[in-house]
Amino acid sequence: MTSSNDWSPPGPGQWTLDRSHYPGGTTPISQWLIESGMESGLGRVFRELGAPVAAVCARFVHGFMYTRTVPLVGASRSATTLPPLFVLKAASRLHPEFRRRNRTATQTLAQAPGPAIVERWTKELKPTIDTRNREFGAVALGALDDRRLGDHCAALLGHVVETFDLHFWLHGYDLGPIARYIAFTKSHGIATSNAVTALVGASPSTLQPRLELAAIRAALGDAKPTNLSELRSVSAEVAGLLDAYVAKRGNTLATGYDLNSLTLRELPETLFDSIMSAQPPSEADAGELAGRNVRELVPESARAEFNARLVEAREVMDMRDDNGPTTIEHPIGLLRLALLEVGRRLVSADRADRAEHAIELAHDEVVPLLVDGRGPSREELRTRAAKRLAESRLSPPINLGPVEPSPPPSILPGPLAEFATAIQVSMVELGMLGPDTKRDPLSGTGVGGEIYRGRARCAETPEAAIDALEPGDVLIVRATTPAFNAVLSIAGAVVTADGGPMSHAAVLARELGIAAVVGARGALEIPDGALVEVDPIAGVVRILPSV
Repeated sequence: MTSSNDWSPPGPGQWTLDRSHYPGGTTPISQWLIESGMESGLGRVFRELGAPVAAVCARFVHGFMYTRTVPLVGASRSATTLPPLFVLKAASRLHPEFRRRNRTATQTLAQAPGPAIVERWTKELKPTIDTRNREFGAVALGALDDRRLGDHCAALLGHVVETFDLHFWLHGYDLGPIARYIAFTKSHGIATSNAVTALVGASPSTLQPRLELAAIRAALGDAKPTNLSELRSVSAEVAGLLDAYVAKRGNTLATGYDLNSLTLRELPETLFDSIMSAQPPSEADAGELAGRNVRELVPESARAEFNARLVEAREVMDMRDDNGPTTIEHPIGLLRLALLEVGRRLVSADRADRAEHAIELAHDEVVPLLVDGRGPSREELRTRAAKRLAESRLSPPINLGPVEPSPPPSILPGPLAEFATAIQVSMVELGMLGPDTKRDPLSGTGVGGEIYRGRARCAETPEAAIDALEPGDVLIVRATTPAFNAVLSIAGAVVTADGGPMSHAAVLARELGIAAVVGARGALEIPDGALVEVDPIAGVVRILPSV
């Protein structure tokens, strides 16, 4: 076993810390799913689209996620220097795989496959996954014997393997057009924070939970319940709307992506506060207005291309935002609930101290331990839980391995150059390339047009922050997930330590109309309860004197 002081790279090349999705202390099953799903899903879609890279790989070191963009050639070695650019330029035109990718990329850019994939997602892929998610969610776990519960867990694990692969495959078709749009606007000197405002309103799935919560609130009329039980008793209509909402969204992770995150079903007080604070979103077409404003910043000769890029980006935006909740947060929420049932049975059999220790199991340990008692002992599970908690508190280095310089996209043939630029933009704007240590720790990317002041609710984990959140507070967390749209109606503003203009926190804040600053690396150092000013115009968070 390696020491926590050993931060050796997990493979050749340079690896960059990514805490935007998995902040640290990641469970074994999630590590397994991410490592296999990212490499297989992205590798497959890169081949289909003609991207000039082999894949983006993830590996975990002491529970922290590191990624590497794998080159088409020389992936098994660390290239610390680049050959002369004229050599690279020639190779990109003569190497058989580059030639094949260039032909594919040319076809991709000419045909714009995004709309066809969106249609397939809407009519086939999403309904199929939703059906499977509902089927798994309808199972009464407590009524199953150990063998059938083991079969249920095995089927769920197979399900999430498929959905993780699909998740990353889809990102080639949704993030690609969005990144090409942003790369185009950046080439004309337009800041990403301005360019993405033109995408507002293109994601109905982001607003749907808020609409459903607002419908429950409206049905309450003048009633003033103090908890979910009282709320349910107001009327049959309210009870029906609440039951439908919980049936649809209750098993979805609401505080993160990992198995140690909580589902909405496990947050009754937060759900109640979300309902009581819910307001329907504005009907103003802010995206259309912002699109016109951004268009004015583009030279007239380039506006036709701007229009085309914007249309393509808006067409895939809803799929992009619906992808995570459907393929990750809901299936993993279901798996979490199944593992907790496994854990309760292990506790009853004196094979675990706590039900939550079941999330320390590897994917191939769950069924044998439950059914036959073969696997880690209660002491081993206790040790794993303590180790994972200790690792989550480490301070990981931003980069592992030698610097691996990337050749400029300009050396590639036109279609490949465009894809290379889009991949770079995606990783930068999603916040996947580590924090900008040169920037003020309380500055980041601003979302919104109005300054907001409120009390900070800051915690290292989203669970702790949400548990303490009161209506109007400023939610400060490392990162959010798309499932946060079920609870963000409580918050007056949101600040994240990780992420970029295309991160989920930025998208949610933009669609829900609340102020945000994302990627402020020092955000978690803000004292809980401090009075803060979230200035999305300047992209900064200010700690104000207490009054």
